[in-house]
Amino acid sequence: VCTQQELLPCQSLPNNCIFQLLGLSIATLSTVTHYGLHFTLISDISLESNSYRFIHYAAFYFGICLSMTLILAALLSSAATVRESQCLTAMGFFCFALAFCGLIPAACWRYMHSTEVEDSIMDVYDFVYEEVRRNSSSFRRHELTAIHEAFLCCGKHSPFGDTTNVEHKTCPSSQIRNAGQDCLQEIRDFLRKHMDFVSTLLGVTIGFTVYGMILTSFLWFSIHFSSNLDRKGKYVLR
Repeated sequence: VCTQQELLPCQSLPNNCIFQLLGLSIATLSTVTHYGLHFTLISDISLESNSYRFIHYAAFYFGICLSMTLILAALLSSAATVRESQCLTAMGFFCFALAFCGLIPAACWRYMHSTEVEDSIMDVYDFVYEEVRRNSSSFRRHELTAIHEAFLCCGKHSPFGDTTNVEHKTCPSSQIRNAGQDCLQEIRDFLRKHMDFVSTLLGVTIGFTVYGMILTSFLWFSIHFSSNLDRKGKYVLR
């Protein structure tokens, strides 16, 4: 049970838990994206000239740094509320502001370059597929087989004529029997679902980060002016 003097610390604890959960969610998503089978497979196959490998590593390190910043901001806010420390409150505000300054460019990049990740992965698949089509004994055949098994797809609709020989050598037998899905479409659908989830998490995190900046600002001014919440609404006429 919270007394009136302890009301502010008790109210801030659920908010800090939300920020910690957001930080853990971002760290989990970054780890899954970096070490997930679909993404690591494409990253290992992609050429140096392809932009996907850079995006793959940049997204991981950005996500980890962002999650650590949010968790640190939540811990500093909790300590500042309990100890009524202006210094800790200012540090918490700085962490929220730092996270906000990283989230806005990330969100802008997401919407301004919405198809860059998709295009780079498509380029990787097209390159491997054409290498196998021209030379069936190429070591790229194993990479193409791994892509088909990971995305549960089989080949692509090509305007260059009959390419069934490629599908028979690289597609899982179940996909061949069931007329497996076009890999370009499967990869596109997979990426769009993943990027939609990333966009949602970015939007939620931006909203709560702004809320965290407002909350820490309020705490700093409350501590600075020695505001006491149990006197709210009580006035003395002199």
